[in-house]
Amino acid sequence: MQTRRRFLGTAAGTTLAGLTGAGLWARSAAGGPSDKAARPIRIAIVTTVWTYQSHAQHMGDRFLIGYPRHGRWHRPPIQVVSLYVDQKPEGDLSAQRAADHGFTVYPSIAEALRCGSSKLAVDGVVIIAEHGKYPINEKGQVLYPRFEFFQEAVKVFEQDGRAVPVFNDKHLSYSWQKAQQMVEDSQRLDFPFLAGSSLPVTWRLPAVEVPWGAELDEALMVGVGGSDPMDYHALEAMQCMVERRKGGETGIRSVQLLQGDAVWKAGNDGLWSRRLLEAAFARSDSMQGLSDLDSRPQDLANNGELPKLVKDPVAYLIERNDGLRTTLLMLNGAVQDYTFATRMKSGELLSTQFFLPPTPNVTYSACLVAQIERMLVTGRAPYPVQRTQTACAVLDRCLDSKVSGNIRLETPELNIAYLAPKESLFGG
Repeated sequence: MQTRRRFLGTAAGTTLAGLTGAGLWARSAAGGPSDKAARPIRIAIVTTVWTYQSHAQHMGDRFLIGYPRHGRWHRPPIQVVSLYVDQKPEGDLSAQRAADHGFTVYPSIAEALRCGSSKLAVDGVVIIAEHGKYPINEKGQVLYPRFEFFQEAVKVFEQDGRAVPVFNDKHLSYSWQKAQQMVEDSQRLDFPFLAGSSLPVTWRLPAVEVPWGAELDEALMVGVGGSDPMDYHALEAMQCMVERRKGGETGIRSVQLLQGDAVWKAGNDGLWSRRLLEAAFARSDSMQGLSDLDSRPQDLANNGELPKLVKDPVAYLIERNDGLRTTLLMLNGAVQDYTFATRMKSGELLSTQFFLPPTPNVTYSACLVAQIERMLVTGRAPYPVQRTQTACAVLDRCLDSKVSGNIRLETPELNIAYLAPKESLFGG
């Protein structure tokens, strides 16, 4: 398990490997940053499906044709040279994209990474395993093969004696154990590993950040949508804020998922803050009401109108090892966006909305592609993969709480400690 001491030791070891050539990434003759300036960075995309409005389309197309950035149209110095697509349902775009942009669709992940040759032939791997028809387990988790795709890439790295940076879209895995193994594999082979969703890096309204090193008293996130795709987004958005607190992320002490009237009772009992809910609601621009005329934020911040609007409330109660209490409230019917609020030890409140521009362009995905590009160009992940690992693990164990009768679970296995970068990376 990734303790703070182990993380700091790993970080030091990674630096040493970069100087001495100790890791597969460091030993790379063709994959290090030094030779990339002379030619485009060659990437393989490994995905479940490439259809209209799929994650592969939103992200893959930005590598192919560019994306808006800082008031200009930006064309990344990246060339998609190969693709593996696991399923080709009606509306598949993979063959069309390959024909239009001159890359090859291969029948296996290993062939895509080697571009049909006998050795690894790309500078980076982008794994996008969202959408498609896959089994669903008893916890309601779609068993997307992110872990299996990642392991196929690791197998190529091990066989060919060279590793390249990897990006994994959204969850690492539905399983906290598999997510942990993925992080450990990236550390063992010493290659840059970035993961996660667009919410931590999209624009914010207002454009505020938790001060790096701030002392936090409590934090609350409001999200909408179903489990497990949308609660994951909300958990990771909250994680990118609270990880900046003094001492960094210390790991998770316990989790509990509450449903129905138990959510409102928990608020009455002080298990989550009504004042923070009010602050988060105040940042929403999609307030709902019993009628369009009566969408009143002051009515939503108490138990008058709120239970009538939210038929199936869900609360994720997450206690950190340093004592910080954090809560995710999924409140379908009250709002239609994602907002966050925290109270600092000083008493100051900070709140914001994670802005999600609408379809079809969903330009928040361009903010994420910009971070992937940054890793591919520099050879360094701009923020720790442990952010995503933590969000994955919290969601998995909260769903264990749900299927176990909504009990509180001690989580010593989630002792995931890490330090967030001081630099703010949101807003493109």
